[in-house]
Amino acid sequence: MAFGLGSGGFVLLIVLLIAASFRILREYERGVVFMLGRFWKVKGPGLILIIPGVQQMVRVDLRTVVMDVPPQDVITHDNVSVKVNAVVYFRVVDPERSIIQVANFLEATSQLAQTTLRAVLGKHELDELLAERERLNLDIQKVLDAQTDSWGIKVSNVEIKHVDLNESMVRAIARQAEAERERRAKVIHAEGELQASEKLLEAAQMLARQPQAMQLRYMQTLTQIAGDKSSTIVFPLPIDLLASFGNPPPGRQGDDR
Repeated sequence: MAFGLGSGGFVLLIVLLIAASFRILREYERGVVFMLGRFWKVKGPGLILIIPGVQQMVRVDLRTVVMDVPPQDVITHDNVSVKVNAVVYFRVVDPERSIIQVANFLEATSQLAQTTLRAVLGKHELDELLAERERLNLDIQKVLDAQTDSWGIKVSNVEIKHVDLNESMVRAIARQAEAERERRAKVIHAEGELQASEKLLEAAQMLARQPQAMQLRYMQTLTQIAGDKSSTIVFPLPIDLLASFGNPPPGRQGDDR
């Protein structure tokens, strides 16, 4: 009887050990397996077998991780204090190194992203930070990717989300933008005056070649002014215009003689 209970318990123990040996890993998971504390192999996905007490497994998620970088106090190259936050996209490409080379790759990547964000943005001026975010995102991504490569992590993208300025700096930027718009307006107005003067000079030179053209232009201007019947128009009459009407044509002067 005792032998029967003992054998039954032994069989039950074997069944429990076998049941505990099976692991199921999803398609996006890998298992880093250690044999007596030493790295053995990376297994998965699917059904795998682990020897209890001899082998240990650490699950690693291979999906892209979206990590929010908290706001960081950054002093730009032109000594402007701003708060900047960002988001980092990365994933594990080597499960073995992500477990063996770093204690906690999520925490390590988060801390590295914060320090890299401050270091890279501190080398640039405020105008670059506001206007050239794509280039700065690429610079931060390259630095992070190079430093996390030894951890088996690939940083695919970094995006600066928000740049927070104090009220005094916002007002200063608004005044600067207004002054810039006024400068552009004055430059455009001056360019227009220059182009108009050049065209007027060309028109005057062309009209000076033919006096009759100047007279026709004068008549056309009077016609345009006369369209408004609610005003009294006083205009000078050029002597040359009267002389052109009073003098006979050059071809008929010889005939009168």
